[in-house]
This record gives sequence, structure tokens and C-alpha cells, in this order.
Amino acid sequence: MLFLGLESSCDETAVAIVEDGRRVVAQRLISQVEVHSKFGGVVPEVAARRHLEVINDLVSEVFAEAAVDPHSLAGIACTTGPGLIGTLLVGLSCAKALAWAYDVPLLSVDHIFAHVCANYIDTTLEPPFVALVVSGGHTQIMHFESYRKATIIGQTLDDASGEAYDKVARLLGLGYPGGPAVDKAAARGNPRAFRFPEGVVSGSDFSFSGLKTAVLRTVENLRGTDLPVDDLAASFQDAVNRVLFRKTIAVARSKGVSKVVLAGGVAANSDLRKRFESLADIEFYRPAPALCTDNAVMVAAAAFYSGEPVPLSVSAYSRQR
Repeated sequence: MLFLGLESSCDETAVAIVEDGRRVVAQRLISQVEVHSKFGGVVPEVAARRHLEVINDLVSEVFAEAAVDPHSLAGIACTTGPGLIGTLLVGLSCAKALAWAYDVPLLSVDHIFAHVCANYIDTTLEPPFVALVVSGGHTQIMHFESYRKATIIGQTLDDASGEAYDKVARLLGLGYPGGPAVDKAAARGNPRAFRFPEGVVSGSDFSFSGLKTAVLRTVENLRGTDLPVDDLAASFQDAVNRVLFRKTIAVARSKGVSKVVLAGGVAANSDLRKRFESLADIEFYRPAPALCTDNAVMVAAAAFYSGEPVPLSVSAYSRQR
């Protein structure tokens, strides 16, 4: 079964066709990182306009490469949320038009769920497993009992881990996007140079606002000196990844699950990956780096495993339902 996926929840415009939720037939993606880097973050209006400029061409290119009859698609899937409403509506409007024109089902896909499904590509992963979804907008631990049934076990109570990475990167003058920049600087630094707090939250939830404040206060106290950027980056990264790793493994063990899945933009972080890879009793899965950030491959894969046909009147949503 072939599914067409469209992704426009933030600043990547992406289109892909995936077979049976496992094999990529064709894909295209245009990132807006250079467009938004001068602003230090994503500007929703600018992002939406850029999506409008390129999405139709990407659809045409994917159909041409895949050499498939659009009428033969099992469905056309689109991220409907959570995300930026203005950008989501671009992809959703395009998906609705295609579904109507080719008379194929329209499927609504949850953005966070789709990130996890990126791990099905070119692997034999099957539930049950525990997933840690870490990105600029979300930080969650989820228990997947089946392809369709997933329960949120823990989540951030304030800032997402990826957002913390972006803001600390800006504070340290490392640029945007912050995740890769901090990862690169941290590789040169000492993670024990500064002992930043993890955030005192009970259970499986997270909090990163206090950590950001601690980094800010440390930088302020070091004004007038040669700022040890690499050490600060390494110590911050250690504080984030320490708690992400510990709480995720604790959930996996409590659920009696031997598989752990990493997903989302922060899943590309080299230190976080190494922590999970170090465990001999855990079967660890993570997407290819190109599938960690927003993409349409994950949307088409999610459609195969959990997609439900929806009417053309379906709406986008900004917050997780």
C-alpha cells in the first residue's frame, strides 16, 4: 500500500510516498533554516508563505519520481497538528485538494505520533516499546502497546528540551538551530565543568525552565571574562540528557519493555544516542539523522499504521489533543 504524506507543521515543507509504512519510494524536503536563522527562530507568517511557494512543486516532483498513478494511492496523509496553525493549514489545504481531485481517502496524522513512526523505516521494529520524543516543541515519554495504542507516561511541564537547546545556544552565541550547534560545541567541552540542575519534578515528567535560568545566571556571573562556551554547552547538554535518559529507562523497566525508541529533532544529538546505545539489555532504535527533524516520510508511515480517514472538513490544531 502506498501513502502520500505531507508535512508543514513548522519550517520544513516536505512530501513523500512510502510503501507499507517501511520503504521510502520518493521524497522531497525544503528546509527554511537559512530563512529564519537571521531572526533567531521561526517566524510563523514567513514560514507559511514559504510553504505556499514550494509545496505544489514538491508534490509534482514526488509523483514524477515515484511514477505512480495518484488514483492508486491508499490515502493522502497530512500533519494536522500540533504545530503552527498558519503553516499547518498550507499542507492541509494541499492534501484536501489532492484527496478530492484523485478521489482517495484523506488521513489526519498527529505530528508527535509521526515522529515515532520514523523508526519503522527500513527496520523491523514492532511494539511494544517505550518512545522518547524530544524536539523543539515537545518532550514526552510514550508507551506503545501496539501500533495504534500509545499512552503518554511523562512530559515536560514547561519548556521542551529542544526549545531549551535553542535558547541556550542563542545565549552562548552559537546560532540557530541550537541543537546541532550545542552538540558540536559540547564535544569540545567538559561536561563536569558546571553542575547545572536537572529540574526537580517527580515521576516521569520533566522541567527545563530552571535549567535555562541556571545557565543564564552562570553566563551573567562570567561577564567580563573569556566565556568558556564549550564547557557551558557540554555541562548544559549533560544536564538535559542525563534526566532524559534516566527517566526513559526507568519507564521501560517499569513496563517490562526491552525496546526503546528515540524520536524528534533532539534524537540526532550524539551524546543522547550514545547513552542509550551503551545499554546491553535494551534494544535501541533511532531514525536516520535526516528523519529526526520534521519530514513527510514519517507522516506517510504513520498513515499506514494508524491513519483514519477523515472528512474534507477536518481542521488543524495547534496543541496536542
